[in-house]
Formats: sequence, C-alpha cells, structure tokens
Amino acid sequence: MNVTERPPRGGPRRVTVVLDAVTKVYGRGEGQVRALDQVSLGLPEGSFTAVMGPSGSGKSTLMHCAAGLDAPTSGQVTLVGRPLAGLSEDALTELRRDQVAFVFQSYNLVPTLTVTQNVALPMILSGRAPDLRRVEQAIARVGLAERAAHHPGQLSGGQQQRVALARAIATGAAVLFADEPTGALDTVTAAHILGLLRAAARDTGQTIMMTTHDPVAASYADQAVFLVDGRIADRIEHPTAEAVAGRLTRLAPPRLAVR
Repeated sequence: MNVTERPPRGGPRRVTVVLDAVTKVYGRGEGQVRALDQVSLGLPEGSFTAVMGPSGSGKSTLMHCAAGLDAPTSGQVTLVGRPLAGLSEDALTELRRDQVAFVFQSYNLVPTLTVTQNVALPMILSGRAPDLRRVEQAIARVGLAERAAHHPGQLSGGQQQRVALARAIATGAAVLFADEPTGALDTVTAAHILGLLRAAARDTGQTIMMTTHDPVAASYADQAVFLVDGRIADRIEHPTAEAVAGRLTRLAPPRLAVR
C-alpha cells in the first residue's frame, strides 16, 4: 500500500517535488507493464530521499517522472511549484535547465574539457555567462580545487564523480536527482560522495532524490522509500544500513535476490 506523507520536522518547508497518484504504463494488451501504480510522494525542500527496491520495481521510472523526463499515464507531477501536465517540451526543457540537476553513475563528463569547464558547461548551454565564483566554490566544496585545470582522463573514477557533483551543485538547481551515483565506486570514495550529497541537502537546501541498491548509501538519507511492483510498499525515516537491509530482505519477492 502507499505510504502517505507526514509533515517534515522542524516546521513547514516548501514541498519541492510532488507526485500525486502517479501511474505509468508501458505497452498494450498482454505485453502491458505497469511500472508505477498510484504512487503519491512529496519531497520537502532540503530533504534527501533514497528510493530503493528490487530490480524492476520502478525506481528509475519514478525518478524520470519526477524529473519531467517521462510523462505519467495518469496522475500529476508538480516540480518546484509547477504542474508538469500540459507543459510543452520547450517549457519542460527550460524548467529542467533552471531547476533540476542530475548525477549519474557514468559521470557524463566531456573528456576534452577541464574540470572548471565541465562544471561551467550547464550554464553555458543555457545561454548564461558562467558564474566563475560559483563554479570555483563548487569545485572547492568537493575537494578538487587543485585539480581544476585537469581533464577527466587525468582523474580517478571517484574524482570524476565529484566533478559531476560539483556541476550539479554549481547550477543552483532546486532539485538534484542522483541515479545510482556510487554504484561504480569503492567503499571509501562512495562514502565521500554520499557525505557531499548529505551536505548539499543540509547546507544549500537542494532537494535530493537518489536511487540506490545499497543499504549503506540509503543510510545517508533522511528517509528511504521502498518500491515493490511499482507501488510504495514501505518507508523508513532516519534509516540505518541494518534497518534498510532487513526491510529489503522482507520486501523482496522470494524468487529475487536483493543486490
């Protein structure tokens, strides 16, 4: 069953991402797949939410609908106060450009650009003059000030992911979507990236939604939301790795091994 939202602690905050009875269906007839089924979820400003569940549970579809990358079959998505239904593709692109940042497992850096240029790239692509002070601050925040003139090929995987995170922070976006951001990293580097995400939510007020299979990664979040067969099956506030692992084991279908 779906889990209803509770007011955040510490007084009211703007709810930056709202999904209201969102359903997403792919295909028709016997090949139809219901990736999301009546999902309702609200993410307050400055919150950090981990979305978890077995493979095929709907995690990526939930993120894509929340970010305006995919349109729900039914239900409503509101992003930073704007309902997405009915917006043109140009309006959606503008909204994502101004209010949304992404961090993926694959880093998505341009190999011919320096760290500084990669971090400034979203500003340039949006037609704005890069705010170099903000770019430098974001690079320093992730501990790469001394590597600002380097190219991605001169950096480790963890350093490249920190560049991707600096790029997301520098945009000043209200919402940061992170899709398995530590999946390709070693344990120490992953912990550093997760700490930076935690700090971004706390210090800059960014609302963060992260998909992950890792209970340790989820323990950095304010809440862990569990999807099973496209529905919100459970939620843990202030999750610990042990509590998340136990919940995943209980929720996973017997035929599937939790990764």
